[in-house]
Amino acid sequence: MSIFELRDVKYAYKNKYQTVNAINGISCDFEAGKVYALMGRSGSGKTTLLSLMAGLDVPTSGKIVCDGVPTDEADLERFRREKVAVIYQDFRLFPLLTAAENVMYPMELRGMAPAEAKRRAAELIESVGLPETVLDRFPAMLSGGEQQRVAIARALGMETKALLADEPTGNLDEDNSVKIFEILRSLAHNDGYCVVIVTHDEAIGEKADVAVRIRDGVIAGQTK
Repeated sequence: MSIFELRDVKYAYKNKYQTVNAINGISCDFEAGKVYALMGRSGSGKTTLLSLMAGLDVPTSGKIVCDGVPTDEADLERFRREKVAVIYQDFRLFPLLTAAENVMYPMELRGMAPAEAKRRAAELIESVGLPETVLDRFPAMLSGGEQQRVAIARALGMETKALLADEPTGNLDEDNSVKIFEILRSLAHNDGYCVVIVTHDEAIGEKADVAVRIRDGVIAGQTK
């Protein structure tokens, strides 16, 4: 089942001096249960494409449909809250909230009672391989690998089947990079998530179910 359907997607940045065509006509489907690696050099358009899929903006032309909802017809704030979860290279945890509170945050935004959100946060933190002792620690008290696992747990708390990851292993050592990828692959293969990873890491490209290579805003190749 396709979670994302992209049809002739184009996107241009404009200012008073120039127009930069960042995405030049991409058509691609992203299915549940698979890990996709978006690969390419800096400036190729891969991060811009992920941002469009995340609903941070809409295409200049063409269409992105996520779980049946076209982004150009959606309330983007609600779309980002209900349809996609994004994991970032720099973790983006709230520094003054504990690990548990960070994971609880999106659940409470959706109206979940605090007690239920706290119970669910503990389950999610355990599911990404972290001990109970992490729950009451602040991000500064955690290693990079631990922070990224908390970020993944927070993304799972959004209860969407679309997980978008922008260089999620970029700030981690090799051992933690492998562990984070294995968590994401397990979420796809065992729990039916559609996982899309922007990465420069060729090892991730080789282990992903599908590697999509982008050059100059177009798909230059795709391997399975």
